[in-house]
Amino acid sequence: MDNITSHIEALIFASDTPIPLKEIKLCLESILDEILDKTVLQNKIIALQQKYLNNNFSFSIVEIAGGYQFLTKPEFNETLSILIQQKSKKKLTKSALETLSVIAYRQPITKGEMERIRGVNCDYAVRKLLEKELVAITGRSKEVGRPLLYGTSEKFMQHFGLKSIKELPKLKEFKHEDNQIGTLTEE
Repeated sequence: MDNITSHIEALIFASDTPIPLKEIKLCLESILDEILDKTVLQNKIIALQQKYLNNNFSFSIVEIAGGYQFLTKPEFNETLSILIQQKSKKKLTKSALETLSVIAYRQPITKGEMERIRGVNCDYAVRKLLEKELVAITGRSKEVGRPLLYGTSEKFMQHFGLKSIKELPKLKEFKHEDNQIGTLTEE
């Protein structure tokens, strides 16, 4: 293989989710039929990240959600938000956004706990969030009846550009217009 860097770039580009270094390594070792050093591969990824810092590119390689992915640079967010608004047919309701917030900040959490916090039934909102893969079932509680526990998903992390849940803004940092998925609709 002449240029490992180009192959790494192709793997990151072709992956629809963040591709972990381990997976990149396995793919390349399979092609080359030899063991590769993780540090060498990581240095090649860093070199690619440096390459895409150049203003000639509207995107960059970002380490996110345990892997690497091409993402558009922040200065193009407004342009892309218009495109997403035009294409988006699936919108979250205010109820679903509130439920998603409760899950993000209190995870792992049961549906009963969500309902106590919100004061309303959350069945529909939780079902929609599961369908959109923004939340996932993370296990079962030790409470009576062993209710399901919910938490945010990798898709949630990708959508909000977070490496870890610790990067969520503190509640006092919230600005409503900066933290929306789609357009609000009334139920």
